[in-house]
Amino acid sequence: MYITNNGAAVAITQIDLDDDALAEAMRLSGARSKKETVNLALREYAARHRRIAALDHYAAAAQTWDYEGWQDMHAAGKAPTA
Repeated sequence: MYITNNGAAVAITQIDLDDDALAEAMRLSGARSKKETVNLALREYAARHRRIAALDHYAAAAQTWDYEGWQDMHAAGKAPTA
């Protein structure tokens, strides 16, 4: 592992890749190199899982959400004070 000029940690790894999948990913993403394609795919994979986790979190929170209670609280906050 080494650190690049921009401060990112980089691991040098030799792996076997599916040539057809790599070619399609390069075509779809517009990436110009195998390295760029793989790094893009890894970042997108991680981002997708972060979005799924956030969705799960908000879906769980929504299970106990009380719309009528929120409306009452919202209306009370807008009521003029004497």
